[in-house]
Amino acid sequence: MSGAPRPEDGRGRTGRMVSGIAVAVGCVLFLGGFIWAAVLYKPYTVPTDSMAPTIERGARVLAERIDGDEVRRGDVVVFRDKAWGNTPMVKRVVAIGGDRIVCCDAQGRLAVNGTPIKETYLPDRTASMTGFSTTVPTGELFLLGDHRSDSVDSREHLADAGHGTVPRSAVDARVDATVWPTESLGMLPRPSGFDALPGGTSEPGPLTPLTVAVVSGAVLILGGSAYGPIARLATRRRKPAPAATEAAHG
Repeated sequence: MSGAPRPEDGRGRTGRMVSGIAVAVGCVLFLGGFIWAAVLYKPYTVPTDSMAPTIERGARVLAERIDGDEVRRGDVVVFRDKAWGNTPMVKRVVAIGGDRIVCCDAQGRLAVNGTPIKETYLPDRTASMTGFSTTVPTGELFLLGDHRSDSVDSREHLADAGHGTVPRSAVDARVDATVWPTESLGMLPRPSGFDALPGGTSEPGPLTPLTVAVVSGAVLILGGSAYGPIARLATRRRKPAPAATEAAHG
């Protein structure tokens, strides 16, 4: 009989099954990646120009929550220290406990343990407008802003008991990426100037794979959810017109 429902073909059942799997996998990737990123990362707003041009004033960054023992030379970190005003600050670590840091040589570079450091991120390629030298106490960090002519950093605290340093325990997180403004969107490059020193530089956190998981999850959810409406639309378009059907049975 023409009015009897036609049994669903295998392609329809397979399509629904595949779309359901896509949505399920997409939910796992999207929610899992988003939740894990929220656990590992924290957003911050950079309040000053001290890290320009690497990070401009007002930029929003994502910083990976880390223990102070994980900090390496060259890292851009978020820290809080009473001697520095007890507010979150963003600076670059240029020396760690036991390092002898001296600035500047004839080429305007600072040296760590006698090794000149090539700091390609500096806007004017000069490590400091004023000379300084100190030995970093064990368990401490020496921090500078990238905009050396407009940064209140360890140089300003050399007369303090800690010789301008802050303890590793003061570090809350390590900056991995800039997310705002959009023209600055991207991962923060790891500097190569400290590679030759013991311990090297740190590796980026898992932000990139987490972002891929979230985006892939969203695509799978949207694609799987769209299968049903698209399949129904395609079925309606394949059905013959009523007149043609009557003529065929006439």
